[in-house]
Amino acid sequence: MNFKKIEPNRSIRLVFLGCGGVTKRHSKTLRKFPDVQRFYASRSAEKAIDFSRKLNGSGSFGSYEAAITSPDIDVVFIATPPDSHLELALQAIRAGKHVIVEKPPFFRSADFDLVAAEREKTGVQVMVAENYFYKPLLRKLRETLADEPIGDLKFLFFNATKTQKTSDWRNQKNKAGGGALFEGGIHWVNFMSNLGLDIQSVTGFMPGKKAIDGSLERSMQVTVKYQDGPVGTLLYSWEVNALLKIIRLSRVYGTAGSITFESNGIFLFVRGKKWRLMFPGFSDMVGSKAMFRDFFEALRQGHEPQFNLALAKRDVAIIEEAYRTAAV
Repeated sequence: MNFKKIEPNRSIRLVFLGCGGVTKRHSKTLRKFPDVQRFYASRSAEKAIDFSRKLNGSGSFGSYEAAITSPDIDVVFIATPPDSHLELALQAIRAGKHVIVEKPPFFRSADFDLVAAEREKTGVQVMVAENYFYKPLLRKLRETLADEPIGDLKFLFFNATKTQKTSDWRNQKNKAGGGALFEGGIHWVNFMSNLGLDIQSVTGFMPGKKAIDGSLERSMQVTVKYQDGPVGTLLYSWEVNALLKIIRLSRVYGTAGSITFESNGIFLFVRGKKWRLMFPGFSDMVGSKAMFRDFFEALRQGHEPQFNLALAKRDVAIIEEAYRTAAV
């Protein structure tokens, strides 16, 4: 597909829909991109003006509709609660704007088909802000596994437990679309899916009473079977303490050794045919700079980014299957 390009000789004009914490975090990263102008839109004109002023933005809009239809905007970044993502994305696509949507992108994997069909009509890009795909840890682990340093893979264990309080839309199913796994665990579903191994089946488990009382889950176990036999297990939780609140260890086991890594990406240790201690990278540990660099290159060159809609759809489909099997 031929996508509309943003000319290389002018700035990329990007507007955030929604003035919350995620907008602040992404704005901090985007300050490192001098060819990107940042605008802010809110349902409150005063809030949008305040965000633009505090974050050194280029302007503001008092409504989402005004931002989407403005001729001064190239890219719409949807940073609102998940229940509004699909409709806002469709509005932006139909207005001829490129779209970046915060994760989790859409409630259902089937929603991607509607988005893709609309995208075909206007030639715009639609991207999902999944920074874990670009984490140095994931890249280094994928490269290491490809060299088969620990023999035949048997087990992969991903520890993503932490404590996290929620008192906003994340506690409302109609706005959030799901519990901890959907809102935050989707990062780790993406991680598990991009190790160079193909997932063949998915099973979910919800521990504790919250699995049956109708409330949104705060802990989830997801087990996947990869092609050729390895089994992966993800523990994702917002109610299990981690050392110093952030330190967690994950492991990969093979017939000739193991790989231990700190789940945030601080280090990776291989005990196998050769022993190696590696530090994947601290300058962009969360992968956000690499993600935006790839996105903006794609917008300039007219091709899809490395993390495309098909991969984002697959992540949501895996979560759907985890929820479905957990409810059986």
